[in-house]
Amino acid sequence: MRILVIEDEHKIAQALKKALQQEDYAVDVSYDGDNGYAMVTTEPYDLAIIDRMIPGEYNGLDIIKAMRKANIHTPVLILTAKGTITDRTTGLDAGADDYLVKPFALNELLARVRALLRRPVKMQQTILTAGDLSLNTITYEVKRGGKHIHLTGKEFALLEFLLRNQDRPNSKDAIISHVWDYDADILPNTVEVYIKYLRQKIDGPFKKSLLQTVRGFGYKIGTK
Repeated sequence: MRILVIEDEHKIAQALKKALQQEDYAVDVSYDGDNGYAMVTTEPYDLAIIDRMIPGEYNGLDIIKAMRKANIHTPVLILTAKGTITDRTTGLDAGADDYLVKPFALNELLARVRALLRRPVKMQQTILTAGDLSLNTITYEVKRGGKHIHLTGKEFALLEFLLRNQDRPNSKDAIISHVWDYDADILPNTVEVYIKYLRQKIDGPFKKSLLQTVRGFGYKIGTK
């Protein structure tokens, strides 16, 4: 899952980034509304966390309204120091999916993030499957044929992305944009290396291969 944080207070933004990365999310950060608007309207994100009072031509509410007007349905968690009923309803009416008042506990924010990521149609499933392979997005359990498979955080994120987009090829660029941070130092063969690691674990011990290379297009998980 790839998350964008738009927050002008650097300490808060970096704390959010660190906490989210520890949960194996790929995280990008913008410190002003104009850059944040550009990123959220041009890059594919699974969730946006937006400060309401962000500086720039676009404040938090402006960004959300522009997203919804452009039919960008990325879930939005809005952060604000304003906690009145009127402030909350204004944020939700602008198109936000949830509202969190500062100061907040990181555990609560992470719980709200998980809830929002499960809310859209494609995210409703907590257990993703392909044949006898299963991945639990809540417990982080991965099994194939009833056998537990241990994956690193990045391997898990890669497998989850492929399972959510199975039976169709996913390009290297698409994989990188969802599994790695925007500013991550990605080498040309990084995706191939992690595909190899993942294939060894989910296909190596089994007769049928699920992780397939589609030459010229990318990679996919599928039973066909």
